[in-house]
Amino acid sequence: QVQLAESGGGLVQAGGSLRLSCVASGRFVSTYTMGWFRQAPGKEREFVAAHSWRSVGLYYAEFADSVRGRFTISRDNGKSTVYLQMNSLKPEDTAVYYCAADSTRAKVRDCREYDFWGQGTQVTVSS
Repeated sequence: QVQLAESGGGLVQAGGSLRLSCVASGRFVSTYTMGWFRQAPGKEREFVAAHSWRSVGLYYAEFADSVRGRFTISRDNGKSTVYLQMNSLKPEDTAVYYCAADSTRAKVRDCREYDFWGQGTQVTVSS
């Protein structure tokens, strides 16, 4: 089992920045795909970003079109932590953000592929 705990959410004005953190514990390994998803009220959970292992020290990052160029994803395996840096935030970024872990690299944009989930952290962007 892997346990995930998100932090860093909050209230920010449009144009501002936040950095979300996701700390993994338990049987977490550095080859896991780590994803960030979000869910706004009344909407389905949607893909935001993923960080997938390719080879030793090499990872591949991908992003939803809506956040590409504004968000970055990174990880510190020594701390078992994944980060989501969110810049130029917009009111439409308001949602609960979830961290997820998957032992494979298949369909990283599909939330159904992920085995482990955190409890989520609220991000609210005011206009």
